[in-house]
Formats: sequence, structure tokens, C-alpha cells
Amino acid sequence: MAATAPLKFLSVSPIGKHTATVIFIHGLGDTGHGWKPVADMFRNEPGLRHIKWILPHSPTRSVKANMGIEMPSWFDIYSFGFETDEDESGMLESAGRINQLISAEVESGTDPSRILLGGFSQGAAMSLLTGLTGDRKLAGIAALSGWLPMRHKFKTIASPHAAGTPIFWGHGSNDPLVRIQISKESIDILTNSMGLPRLTTPDEFRGLYYKVYGGMGHTTNEEELEDLKSYIKKVLPEVAS
Repeated sequence: MAATAPLKFLSVSPIGKHTATVIFIHGLGDTGHGWKPVADMFRNEPGLRHIKWILPHSPTRSVKANMGIEMPSWFDIYSFGFETDEDESGMLESAGRINQLISAEVESGTDPSRILLGGFSQGAAMSLLTGLTGDRKLAGIAALSGWLPMRHKFKTIASPHAAGTPIFWGHGSNDPLVRIQISKESIDILTNSMGLPRLTTPDEFRGLYYKVYGGMGHTTNEEELEDLKSYIKKVLPEVAS
């Protein structure tokens, strides 16, 4: 079988000495450019100046839920209710390509424990799938406005280290696209079926911290971004412990 072409991506260099990397995956219809303003803002933050950001671009494909229109998408979406069959082959193909980015970082000298994988919406689903089923245990996962893909069988494909991977999960209470109930069902699978500790405060990221942002739709806001900053500082401190 022919090798899959590597993903194109934006790279945002750290201001200080590079000792950690965040790979952040965009959502449906977006590109890595959509999250560059966030990366630019975060890299100027004290405690985050050692981090390089990698912002990959998804392939363009036809999306059934959008009347077959071609757009940037990590996998096909059959229904925005996320209760139908899923494009598992598309998901796994994209996970493989994201793993290529992780491998390239490791080969360049960054330990997996210094790599965080995150994403928004469809990108959050990809970060969970890639980070919790891959061979390497990463520093953590940040899932914003997302859902757990392949919920019916995720426990069977998860890596042994999945239950020990710190996760920050943010979701808007008024999200009309990825309904909050879907995120809660996903959280239940990760905590009840797979054994991730459910955290009640973000002070110690040794499990899954889930926070609902009141009034927020399918987007992010200043409060969530501040929480994301705090999370990254905890799991990717300037000096590795």
C-alpha cells in the first residue's frame, strides 16, 4: 500500500528555547491558520515561551452532512447529530497522519512526554482518537467542543496508557452543533468504562477535567482560553520535572 502523504502545517516558533510542542488540530471547514492567532497569543505568555506550535491543515473532502460540499475535513461526517455510523476509515487515516507529525517531533529530539495534542470540534475528536490509541503516552490532550469518536468500541482500541493521560475538556452549555449531551456521554465512557480519574478541580491534572462554559456556543471564549493556558503550563512546564 502506498505511503500516505504527510500533512501540511504551520509552525509557530517559541520565543525562548524550544523544550515542548503543542500540536493543535482545527475543526471542520477551517485550516491551521484559524488557530494561529491563539498560538501567537500564547507564545507571548510567561510560562509558555518554550513551546513550539504545530498547526496542521486537514485534507479537503466531500462532507455528507454538508450536502456533499467539499471542504477541509479530517473525516466525513454523515450527520451532525453524531449518533449515526461514523467514517472510521477516514478517522483512522487522519490519526495515522497526525501520528506522523508526532513521530517527526520525537525524531527531532522532543520526548513524547513534552508533546501535547489538542483540537477544536472535529479536531478535538481527532486529538482524543490519536492521543488515546497511539503507541506513545503524551503530556496530555486538550479537547475543546468535541466528542469521543467510535464510542461504541473505544475501550477496545484504547492504548494501555490512555487511563493515565491528563485531559482538559471544555464545552459550551449552548453548543448547537456538538450537543453537550454528546460530550457528557463521551466523558462517561472515559471515566466509567476506561478508568480515567474524574477531577473536580484543575489543580492537579492527573485525570480528566471537564468544564462547561455557561452560555457559550460552538466556539471558544476568553475564560476557556485562560483555562487552556493554565492547563498547558501544568503539563508542559518550562523546566521538565
